[in-house]
Amino acid sequence: MNEVPIVVHRASGTGGRRVTVRGRIMGLAHSDDHLVEFLRQAGLPDAWELLDDPTWVEWQGGPAHEYGADG
Repeated sequence: MNEVPIVVHRASGTGGRRVTVRGRIMGLAHSDDHLVEFLRQAGLPDAWELLDDPTWVEWQGGPAHEYGADG
């Protein structure tokens, strides 16, 4: 089974979405800018191009690019 390497988990009650890359927790993203920074730290320099690619990123528990409490 192929597993998507990047998972953006459902938003927390206070806002933000946990991000994992290949099973490693990168942090809590509150925006696409935060998400891209986590992906760059994981060695993915062209992260902006990956955000809407379902073979790379799985958005769980809500729409893509929405981070919860503050939008």
